[in-house]
Amino acid sequence: MKSTGIVRKVDELGRIVLPIELRRTMDIAVRDPLEVYMAEDTVILKKHQPACVFCNSYKDLTSYKGKNICSSCVTALLKKA
Repeated sequence: MKSTGIVRKVDELGRIVLPIELRRTMDIAVRDPLEVYMAEDTVILKKHQPACVFCNSYKDLTSYKGKNICSSCVTALLKKA
């Protein structure tokens, strides 16, 4: 894990501000969803990447009834129908 040397305080609502340099580097925009993980005593933030519910691919996604499905899985499903 790489340290940035940046220290932020948690406010009274439990929020922290991610520095603009970090957001630019990680391509995080306003309202982007972030995943929160814990590993022992470490909190990990990761930019959420929606994936196909069947194969976890991030490419060529289509949303169907609130679920993401990639084009490969759509093709495979249509072949079985």
